Amino acid sequence: MTITDEDCLAETLAFNKQFEAAAANRPVRAGTPDAALLAALRRNRLGGDSPPVRLPHGQDRVVEGGVKVRVFVPGQVDGVYLHIHGGGWVFGSADGQDERLWLLAERARLAVVSVDYRLAPEHPFPAGPDDCEAAARWLVKHAAAEFGSQRLLIGGESAGAHLSVVTLLRLRDRHGITGAFRAAHLLFGPYDLSMTPSQRSFGSRRLLSNTDTLRRTYELFTPGMGPEERRDPEASPLFADLAGLPTARIVVGTEDPLRDDSLFLAARWQAAGAAVKLGVVAGAMHGFTLFPLTITERELRRERDFLSSTGR
Repeated sequence: MTITDEDCLAETLAFNKQFEAAAANRPVRAGTPDAALLAALRRNRLGGDSPPVRLPHGQDRVVEGGVKVRVFVPGQVDGVYLHIHGGGWVFGSADGQDERLWLLAERARLAVVSVDYRLAPEHPFPAGPDDCEAAARWLVKHAAAEFGSQRLLIGGESAGAHLSVVTLLRLRDRHGITGAFRAAHLLFGPYDLSMTPSQRSFGSRRLLSNTDTLRRTYELFTPGMGPEERRDPEASPLFADLAGLPTARIVVGTEDPLRDDSLFLAARWQAAGAAVKLGVVAGAMHGFTLFPLTITERELRRERDFLSSTGR
């Protein structure tokens, strides 16, 4: 395990403290949000209080299976990145981070296809995974004709990282597809929905995610399931056979309740025979790349470097 960005620790911890202080003035939400509140929260950028910026570079499309995607195509394409957004399977959208995805497309020379998968609680498990699987299968069949490249990559943040691993496993187990996606980029994902030790012990700190918010999110995404049922590899990929998966880069912060998820997944990924790069960011909370921090600039640069160079 490599801990990175220790030279930024003072800035990162100061931001965490500021975030917690601001969160203390907001009401704690319990249970399922009503439709009006859910709609209002979904209109805003993840981690913020204003709508995201939509760029004209993004193209909204519907692919096989009726799945909606948002596509960014730069002038030169050296690969295709299937991006799966975060938001606890309840929030977020394919057009929620146009600026970041367009920058990635241009600098890494990637066609970026972001999946607008169905969200819980209206569409609980397995609706979201079904949509991501359908989008991935579409790319396997059509990426060369659509974008001029068969070099496929996959990844996402938080719930999107979870869905990325689930998608790779579904391609392998349901369709016999291995090797089509040459790399996975996984940012601070939950891989054990029955809760790893770091999830259970994190407590009620008012950072972007904590023990209580994770538990509520799992209840919305997998209603009617208890911890034992959530250990099913279909829902918790940490318990799956990980053989045949591609090279991965797995990143998490030291102040993230999902820290163990990334540490455990990296160990199992490597044990299954695939190359893995694990990065642990000093002082970083869950979702840190949403915020204007030095560690965010560095992490997004490392992401671009990995996706532009891996799997060639």
